[in-house]
Amino acid sequence: MQQKKPLNPIDPEKITEKPSSLPYAHTVGGVPIKPIDQGRTKGRAMMAMYEQTDRQLGQIHKQIQLLAEQAKAIQERKELSEKIYEAEIPFKPLMGETYHLYEKDEKYRLSLIAPNEWGKNPPYRFVNSLQLLADHTWQVLDEEI
Repeated sequence: MQQKKPLNPIDPEKITEKPSSLPYAHTVGGVPIKPIDQGRTKGRAMMAMYEQTDRQLGQIHKQIQLLAEQAKAIQERKELSEKIYEAEIPFKPLMGETYHLYEKDEKYRLSLIAPNEWGKNPPYRFVNSLQLLADHTWQVLDEEI
């Protein structure tokens, strides 16, 4: 007597060895796969991208402003230093010391004498109190009021 082979109702050409590679649920209890709303997904991604890049550009803009302010301050210090080195300096200035710049007849003079030490009639008009920095530029301490 011959044994009967069990009859398989599923066509072997319509099954897969790797069901996880199917783009749809292969069993009744499988996770449903829904199509993605690509417009909404792209819109959210674009919004996040714009927010992040705007934040980064804002940070760079602040850094640029700070650098511009620093460059302007250095330029002003350089111009002031040029004016002082063209002035009459009857002594050798030392770094870190305070000096006073005066003006008379459009000529400048650097002095050790503070404005309040001249008395009632100072011979010069006070311009600035200054300090010589290590790079041989001058920093303003007090300006004319």
